Amino acid sequence: MTLERFDVALVPADNPGPFTLNGTNTWVVGRDPCWIVDPGPMLDEHVAAVLEEARRRGGAAGIVVTHDHGDHAGAAGAVRAGAGGVPVGAARWEGADVVLGDGDTFGPLEVVATPGHATDHLAFVTGPVCFTGDAVLARSSVFVAPDPGALRGYLAALRRLRAMRLELLCTGHGPPVTDPDGLLDRYLAHRADRERRLVAALADGLRGTDELLDRVWDDAPASLRLAATATLAAHLGKLEEEDRLPDGVERVPWPPEGGLRPIV
Repeated sequence: MTLERFDVALVPADNPGPFTLNGTNTWVVGRDPCWIVDPGPMLDEHVAAVLEEARRRGGAAGIVVTHDHGDHAGAAGAVRAGAGGVPVGAARWEGADVVLGDGDTFGPLEVVATPGHATDHLAFVTGPVCFTGDAVLARSSVFVAPDPGALRGYLAALRRLRAMRLELLCTGHGPPVTDPDGLLDRYLAHRADRERRLVAALADGLRGTDELLDRVWDDAPASLRLAATATLAAHLGKLEEEDRLPDGVERVPWPPEGGLRPIV
């Protein structure tokens, strides 16, 4: 089995939904000691399962968080306490013991900044294995937040991962991916196709958010309309940064009223 070959265990959380798909993945890698990637949502049964897997592997030495969304970081404090107070490394999670950035190492894990889905998003690489969080998902594309430079940074991160000769992607949601190059190529092609369709829609005179979504994100279900709106805004931001955005395009404020953000 692929995971056994790389000494990785998957502990899935029981939190399925439109944004979390089948649920959030917690990964445990190595043994004597092991390392925990994305403790997951604050669900008692999930916390117990993660701690049990760590115990079977000789105990945990540390925890890392790919980004501070609740379905990935919500259980970090509880897992840390249950694992004996081991340190937590993250870019922005408020409870982090160690602040991590691109190029850092934390135990056996190398930090790769992967902004786009969130400004604090990190991936973690050990050997040929990458724990991608929500930078890459096995069975769908990801929402890209419309922060300044977000989409350009995200595409650069995908190309960087593509050049790393990876053999396994352990994603934030869905099964592990045994063809990293193929998936990363599809991700890059998908973003290029969205941009091509968006540029064509703008050339046809479309300027409103809803009409652009209906034309370019026509495959997005209603439950993901907010995520599609965010990603549209990220694409528009990239065109603006490249001086390719025509006048008169409706720009949606982000975060939306109330400060809500999609959790994945």
